[in-house]
Amino acid sequence: MTNNLKVLRAIRNISQEELAKQISVSRQTINAMEKGKYVPSTVLTLKLARFFEKPVEEIFTLEDSD
Repeated sequence: MTNNLKVLRAIRNISQEELAKQISVSRQTINAMEKGKYVPSTVLTLKLARFFEKPVEEIFTLEDSD
């Protein structure tokens, strides 16, 4: 699964730390998601969608191998 969290953060001009605080996770979790090393839970994806005011599909994309 790929995502565009880094781009969305840049648009909002917020750091990984700031995003992490807003959705109650660690900065390391945000970093791991951005690098594709961590697949978030459904709850976390919904929190991100709510925060960015975007549908989940605009933040995350399933790859053929998923």
